[in-house]
Amino acid sequence: MLRHVMIIAHLSDIHLDGGERALDRTRRVMRYLRGCRVDVILVSGDLADHGEIHEYEQVKAELAADVPVLMLPGNHDRRSPYRKVLLDDAGDAPINQLHRVGGVLFALCDSSIPGRHDGLLAPETLAWLREVLATADAPVFVGLHHHPIPLHNPLVDGIGLLNAGELATIVGQSPQVVATLCGHAHTAAAGMFGGRPVLAAPGVVSTTRLPWTTDDELTWANTADLDDAPGVAFHVLDDDGGLTTHFRIAPA
Repeated sequence: MLRHVMIIAHLSDIHLDGGERALDRTRRVMRYLRGCRVDVILVSGDLADHGEIHEYEQVKAELAADVPVLMLPGNHDRRSPYRKVLLDDAGDAPINQLHRVGGVLFALCDSSIPGRHDGLLAPETLAWLREVLATADAPVFVGLHHHPIPLHNPLVDGIGLLNAGELATIVGQSPQVVATLCGHAHTAAAGMFGGRPVLAAPGVVSTTRLPWTTDDELTWANTADLDDAPGVAFHVLDDDGGLTTHFRIAPA
């Protein structure tokens, strides 16, 4: 019988803005997760909606848990306020972080482009990731905000990761990579990337409508389903290196 090495709760796109709606939905998800037996929580970007100091203070307060909570920036985040509040740091350089939780490594890459909604892994980020993977002594999850594969939604695919091919090459050459974890699209999705799984967490603040589920012409004004329940992904790493993902909505 397989035994799990780690259970990762993966959420994304909470967009805390000081208002009640995003706050209520984030609290709903975190309340659910605090009642689950997970080893680590990963939040894959768009923590704040406008990148303001008060929003990150809210992030810091609301994402507290009894297990490690790992975070990375998205296109709505701003590096300087993010660093000041969440990292007690300064500067505008890409926020790349390596975390070890138990016997697993999380290489979290900053794919944000200041002032834009699409994503790019800067040369220094790619070099950092290559070095991390070259010296990794444990299974590695690569995390970033922007989805690196087509999701077959013209709106979100227009703001995906611009240099996905470079990342795919790195992932494909690194056998220690278990999977790539991302957010940004506000939809639960799974695919293959660099020969490994790529798994997108559902959005907390909203869900993106899919083109083939409606006769409406989707635009940025109507693509967000604000009534769909906030969701979370649970990634279960087995002791033989296998990975299983379950998607769940957070109970009200």
